[in-house]
Amino acid sequence: MFTPKYPPQDTAPIPTTSAPTTYTPMPYVPAPVPSSKSSAVQLTAGSTLALVAGGTAAVLIVGTVLVSMLLAVAITAASVAVCAVTVRSILKSDRR
Repeated sequence: MFTPKYPPQDTAPIPTTSAPTTYTPMPYVPAPVPSSKSSAVQLTAGSTLALVAGGTAAVLIVGTVLVSMLLAVAITAASVAVCAVTVRSILKSDRR
C-alpha cells in the first residue's frame, strides 16, 4: 500500500544522431534610414479636440474615483464614531 508505483518504461524509439549542420551567415542588409522630412508631430484641429476631450474625461473620471473614496472613508469614520459613543454610553450605564 505504501510502496511507490513507478510508471512503465518509456517505449519511444531512441533518436538517432544526424549529421551536424553548418552555419551559413545571412548577408548584411543595413536598416532603412527614416526620412527627416517630418520630425515633428502634426496635430490637426480634430486630433487636438480629441486629445482635449480625452484628457478632460480622464481628469473627470480620476476625480470622481478619488472623491468617492474620500466619501467612503468619511462615512466609515462617522459610523465608527457613532458606534464608539453608543458603546461608551452602554458601558457607562452598566457601571451605575
